[in-house]
Amino acid sequence: MSSRVLVVDDAIFMRHMIKGILTELGHEIVGEASDGDEACDRYTELKPDLVTMDLVMPKMGGLDALKKIREGDGNAKVIVISALDQRQPLMDALKHGAADYVVKPFEKQRVEEAINRVLAG
Repeated sequence: MSSRVLVVDDAIFMRHMIKGILTELGHEIVGEASDGDEACDRYTELKPDLVTMDLVMPKMGGLDALKKIREGDGNAKVIVISALDQRQPLMDALKHGAADYVVKPFEKQRVEEAINRVLAG
């Protein structure tokens, strides 16, 4: 199932890695952002089917961006991909509408499982 994806991470190499996995799985990368402010603007502009969102970023963090995106679009599908292996930030993200999460470092299969689950509803 192909989808239009916005990739959000402050690390260029991580955006590149995520984009590579998603492209290989047949998804279209419609845009990318390096912080939460940019993510919110790009979401409004591009209306992607799915967003991958890092939590720790400059300017506006991923949790605040998630909240803002979900306020504007209650149906927004966001998968958090973060290095935080602490439970609380991930639980906060799920509480505020993240559809799933993937902990860095991740394996391609885990990213694929999360995307398939979220897109299937």
